[in-house]
Amino acid sequence: MASNSPVCVHLIAVGGSVMHNLAIALRRKGYQVTGSDDEIYDPARTRLQKEGILPAEMGWFPEKIHADLDAVILGMHARKDNPELLRAQELGLPIYSYPDYFYQQSLDKQRVVIAGSHGKTSITSMILHALRFHNRKFDYLVGAQLEGFDAMVKLSDDAPIIVVEGDEYPASPTDLVPKFLLYHPHVALISGIAWDHVNIYPTWEGYVEQFEKLADTLPKSGVLIFDETDDMLDVIGKNERRDVRAVPYEAHPHKIVNGQTFLISKQYGEVPLLIFGEHNMKNISGALAVCEEVGLSTEQFYRAIQTFKGAANRLELLAKSDKTLIYKDFAHAPSKVEATVQAAKAQYPHRKLVACVELHTFSSLNKVFLSQYHGKLEAADVAAVFYSPHTLEHKRLPPISPQEVAEAFGKENLRVFTDSQALKDFLLAQNYTNANLLMMSSGTFGGLNLKELAAQVVGMA
Repeated sequence: MASNSPVCVHLIAVGGSVMHNLAIALRRKGYQVTGSDDEIYDPARTRLQKEGILPAEMGWFPEKIHADLDAVILGMHARKDNPELLRAQELGLPIYSYPDYFYQQSLDKQRVVIAGSHGKTSITSMILHALRFHNRKFDYLVGAQLEGFDAMVKLSDDAPIIVVEGDEYPASPTDLVPKFLLYHPHVALISGIAWDHVNIYPTWEGYVEQFEKLADTLPKSGVLIFDETDDMLDVIGKNERRDVRAVPYEAHPHKIVNGQTFLISKQYGEVPLLIFGEHNMKNISGALAVCEEVGLSTEQFYRAIQTFKGAANRLELLAKSDKTLIYKDFAHAPSKVEATVQAAKAQYPHRKLVACVELHTFSSLNKVFLSQYHGKLEAADVAAVFYSPHTLEHKRLPPISPQEVAEAFGKENLRVFTDSQALKDFLLAQNYTNANLLMMSSGTFGGLNLKELAAQVVGMA
């Protein structure tokens, strides 16, 4: 290929949340981008169409794979026997998982990776917000759509740093190494370790080992930032690693006044926030430590964090009145559920808290894993759990009875629902005068319209 020709890449399973953002980022960088998938849903479909890279038809087409491709990027949704992958292998083309391709794109940058069982998106979002607030150049990969950012991925030639939200899921169908190991960070933050993804890591020990590997692979002059209040991380973080600097953190000192949280700083006074929760005070400390490593001062971070509204679906306010607030949150893993419920109760201790969580993921619907939820809804005054038997069937998991769910949570008077209308009726039957509602799920509560529900609750209060 002539040197002045554009770089030509093809993405297999281009409809994934990160994959379609990567396709758009590469197109904006001037690359010639094509892609394939057997199904693409919104928002990916509309966004790819707008950029002119939506496949003309769904399916896999080996003829799209040709010798002039500079790279083939393989998404997790594809299978090992994907016809386009087999053709690329036959032609001897360079094949990458998207984490590996990100690394190739960031060889000349300072690489920052945010890992951990919880808080990754929020911490990454805080860092990106602070950098943008101060007009710094940076590239990024984040797992949620952020306010003020038109994409979840940005790649450029001139940004000196790249900030990546790195998870422990396998990189691709042909490379089962955790994604975060392929980014080869100079600075790594681990926010906490709480057993998750039981379908991938069936044992606690196997899960923890991945984070140990991340810490152990940091280069000379590398930096490991970690939550020292996490028992497992306190051990991993304080292991001696030659020429790697350990930076422990804990929840930032703070206070709550009339439902608003303020950071407490001896040097800069009280810093008002738009977010709240003990877990977010830890996230702020971690984000501050990273920002200091990449050249922002403490004072600059405090100025920026005052305007941070939070990532989408993270304690997101759906509706409010003088007497009630309705939040939704992505929380689904046990540690996230517990932290979110405690945060909502601590922020408004004199209000009744009605909390509802949906069991939707493979782990949460696994009978062996269910016991991990014991006591996680204790801070709620009224608690409910929803799950769909259809989801269990779809994931090919054994049936679970409402009684088994109730016993696993161990919460007195817990209500368990398998029908979304029955759940809605229960929630609307509560008294919301001086009460808040918290809905937690990575799913949809069986198709429940949460904005409509929130409006009805506010109208009743």
